[in-house]
Amino acid sequence: MKTLTCLCKSISEEEMDDIKKHIPKDNTIQNMAEFFKVFGDSTRLKILYYLSRHELCVADLALLVNMQQSAISHQLKLLRLNRLVKYRKEGTTNYYSLDDEHINSIFKVALEHLQEL
Repeated sequence: MKTLTCLCKSISEEEMDDIKKHIPKDNTIQNMAEFFKVFGDSTRLKILYYLSRHELCVADLALLVNMQQSAISHQLKLLRLNRLVKYRKEGTTNYYSLDDEHINSIFKVALEHLQEL
């Protein structure tokens, strides 16, 4: 079988080997793909936006997103399972917030990137 070779020669074979050596493992790449799929829904993005501004309960989110509480709960469960949101319990009410500052950063960077257009 014929080996394909780049004709532009802008990168050395050693640099190419170094790049290939440092790619994350396949399961990490797969986990990243699943992580970013969660961002592929406008309802979930609205929820993340509101939670980036303030800790909220399901009832508040339902009002903000204009959806039934059961639908919001379903989306929150998916966000929780993917570690994008967390909750704390106060009495019988769960208050949701972004899981950590990384999620807030990812959301802000995406928003800033799209608003540059």
